Amino acid sequence: MPGAIVSTELLSCSYREGRVLEDVSFQVERGDYVGIVGPNGSGKSTLVKALLGLVTISKGSATLFGTPLSGFRDWQKVGYLPQSLHLVNPVFPATVHETVGLGLLSLKRFPKRLNRADNEKISNILDELGISELKYKLIGELSGGQLQRVLLARAIVNDPELLVLDEPTAALDPETRGRFYAMIADINRSRGVTILLVTHDSGAIGEHASKMLYLDKKILFYGSFDEFCCSPEMSSLFGEHSQHLMCHRH
Repeated sequence: MPGAIVSTELLSCSYREGRVLEDVSFQVERGDYVGIVGPNGSGKSTLVKALLGLVTISKGSATLFGTPLSGFRDWQKVGYLPQSLHLVNPVFPATVHETVGLGLLSLKRFPKRLNRADNEKISNILDELGISELKYKLIGELSGGQLQRVLLARAIVNDPELLVLDEPTAALDPETRGRFYAMIADINRSRGVTILLVTHDSGAIGEHASKMLYLDKKILFYGSFDEFCCSPEMSSLFGEHSQHLMCHRH
């Protein structure tokens, strides 16, 4: 689809144990905030990893910003917050400022150094996410919620046009999780960043996202939450009461 930020056509992925995704076709428009939900093992994380080139597509195709994934090189347009907080070494002696700065250094040629404009940009993003007071704290001293904000700051400090988040709230309590979803919605609105957010929290994401992609190896539903709430197929799957609770529109 012309102008689509993300587009897939009959995308399939397989692991040794069998097919994980099958014939997945959808488009994400600029400015969408898409919540990707589904049961455990439904292929949610595999889908976003395939779009990032981290998992091999066994059949079908995908494009980013209108370019086939195989030829896509403009990765500075994409911010990524991976699933596992354990990828961050808590004893590594890096401050919050240094950790966020890695998002800027990744695009620089050697010698890789931060300049005054970079340091100002880091300060601005920490202030925007409400964590400026953590600037000189070591990452090992942070709570789970604080660390997620820092990693989010690192993902968006380069001003990406597409932000991909894989289960970013899995380790957070419900209150912190809700604040995180609202923060992503604010980034979506104020910066115009297109969002793909994988979550198991199908009951809460409808309060913040603009679209839902319900996945169970195949796409069972993709559309707005109003469309979700009016879908007879989703009524059969969830029951009308749960369906209305999930849509947060009625």
